[in-house]
Amino acid sequence: MNKRNIIKNRVERLRSQIDDLRYRYHVLNDPEITDAMYEGLMNELRQIEEKYPEFRTPDSPTQRVAGKPLDKFSKIAHAVPQWSFNDAFDFADLENWEERNLKILSRYKVETPTEESGEDPLSSRPSDLDYVCELKIDGLHMVLTYKNGKLETAATRGDGKVGEDVTQNIKTIMSLPLKLSSPYEGEVAKGRGVYNELNMVAEGEVWLDRKQFEKINKEREKNNEALFANPRNAAAGTIRQLDAKIVAERKLEMTLYDISKYTKYENVRNYEKEIDSQAEELTKLKEWGFKTDTHWKVCKNIKEIWRFYEKWQKKKDSQPFWIDGIVVKVNQRKYQEALGYTGKAPRWAIALKFPAEQGTTKIKDIYVQVGRTGALTPVALMEPVRLAGTTVTHATLHNFAEIERLGVKIGDTVVVEKAGDIIPKVVRVLDKMRTSKEKNVEIPKKCPICGGRVDKREVIDKKQGKSAGYFCTNSNCFAQELRKIQHFVSKKAFDIDGLGKKIVEQLVNEGLIKSPADIFVLKKGDLAPLERFAEKSAENLIKAIENAKKINLARFIFALGISHVGEETAIDLANHFKTLEKLMKASQEELEELPDVGPQMAKSIATFFLNKHNKKYLEELLENGIIIKDLSLKTYDLRLDGKVFVLTGTLKKLTRDEAKDKIRMVGGKISSSISKNVDYLVVGENPGSKLEKASELSIKILNEAEFLNMLK
Repeated sequence: MNKRNIIKNRVERLRSQIDDLRYRYHVLNDPEITDAMYEGLMNELRQIEEKYPEFRTPDSPTQRVAGKPLDKFSKIAHAVPQWSFNDAFDFADLENWEERNLKILSRYKVETPTEESGEDPLSSRPSDLDYVCELKIDGLHMVLTYKNGKLETAATRGDGKVGEDVTQNIKTIMSLPLKLSSPYEGEVAKGRGVYNELNMVAEGEVWLDRKQFEKINKEREKNNEALFANPRNAAAGTIRQLDAKIVAERKLEMTLYDISKYTKYENVRNYEKEIDSQAEELTKLKEWGFKTDTHWKVCKNIKEIWRFYEKWQKKKDSQPFWIDGIVVKVNQRKYQEALGYTGKAPRWAIALKFPAEQGTTKIKDIYVQVGRTGALTPVALMEPVRLAGTTVTHATLHNFAEIERLGVKIGDTVVVEKAGDIIPKVVRVLDKMRTSKEKNVEIPKKCPICGGRVDKREVIDKKQGKSAGYFCTNSNCFAQELRKIQHFVSKKAFDIDGLGKKIVEQLVNEGLIKSPADIFVLKKGDLAPLERFAEKSAENLIKAIENAKKINLARFIFALGISHVGEETAIDLANHFKTLEKLMKASQEELEELPDVGPQMAKSIATFFLNKHNKKYLEELLENGIIIKDLSLKTYDLRLDGKVFVLTGTLKKLTRDEAKDKIRMVGGKISSSISKNVDYLVVGENPGSKLEKASELSIKILNEAEFLNMLK
């Protein structure tokens, strides 16, 4: 045997042994496997691959952590649509779900064992119908694609059709096989050999161990970084990291629970039979080397399901992962196919959620949000309350019929509940806590946004049945308000990074903002439950909003969206009046004296500032923390406009806050973490790990003297 074949065989044996040790340690939790055993073999494999790179392959265990951070995540079109589950919250919901399914099954000729006994399977419950109950892990849904037995891609759910390619990050999860394995000996596989012909799409949940979550938060606290609210948000934020090294350090886990598509062996006769049940899917996933949850159970009826649910409701904190309920699936694939899907979810599965977490708080105000259809939805603005790992300040009241049913008043102490990702809602008034200062909620006669006429219409709610709804009759109302907010945060106005058009629309639809002023009182807990938001993205947006609170006068004027006032006119107005107060007091005649301001524009500006609604709006902006730099643009220094700074270590001549203020005064922005978007790292004495990360990303590093010189 020549040298090349000897090396190749050694590489293959090393990989096989390393993968076996990985599987035993990370999937089977074998206590006899030590880090030293694993690392010794890994070091030998790394050395061989460095010396002979032609033997390095994408599925090698040395390739789990990529060396170069990504610039951004690319998109992946899902081969199988990704659905969400409908929710159930009590036994009645479970009964209704089964009843609906049995009615549908009665319409189909489904072959069952009852036919052999002469029964008509369409006139009774199929005798072989049963259910699989699984623990509902509160993590991040992930879609894996294996081609020829090897991991090809990993993608987030996204919108169900297209997700983000996070393959590089998912590879760092040590319990996840980079290639599928078989428990069989003989013709197809030897020992735990590779399924070389199997193509499949599998789904699972990425999660963070409770102990690891606590460890990460302790490190973040030590580094003066914002803490993660809960393990789910920490896992979601980790997956969004562009640097796989950071992901590897967090030590994520992944549990598989579904095979949504697969192809059988073509060349091996009678080896692989069709998978025809959810129970078989879970068994196969385990055989192929995946980490699966072992607590699933086959239940014959909904009474057994309920007993399983009650058991785990009591034991939900006993597992290393968070559990927010159980998932119930029709076991037989033939019945799954007969039941099919609604527009958003499979009919054959449902998430039975544990009771929502509740807390008490006080309603400070109730405002009305106008939706896309013109529906008026009352939303409670509350004193901050911590629920399900997040701090929330807003809760939906659904409609005015719900306010009447609950007897809610402004100033009431109320019980608020939140289950997982569900938007918080008010569920009860503690009327014994009233002080007689509470105010009744008035149904608006005019739209609070546009002043248009409000009509009363009958609406049907799944839970409440028929009730009265109130709608704005002005079809343009929502679009006008939405455009106003989008303009306010645009590039030439407040320029809030991460607050694009779709996010603005989402926040308006969810009732979190009704005007630009509301943006500046948002909390991370308000954003975290929403689609498109993970822990890190919610945290980044809140930081961007905070950084945007200081703004020069010209940008502020432009952001107001005054009719006929563009960017150039806003600069002229700021140059001339120098303060917002002077501009607000200017008469139409004074405004017309400016070179490029005609009668129509002058009237528009003067009318805007005389309007009571606009005066209140400006007051809210200032009350919510907006600081306008009332300086003449001729002396205003914006040479560092948009540049992003990170500070680390202790400065001698400035406090941390003084340094931040100086950066903002020359147009710069502050970030608390290192990323490719950072322009400068300012280094004082005893710098932290940010210095090393900045060096790796080739970020410009300034000492205190260089920093102060830049600001001169």
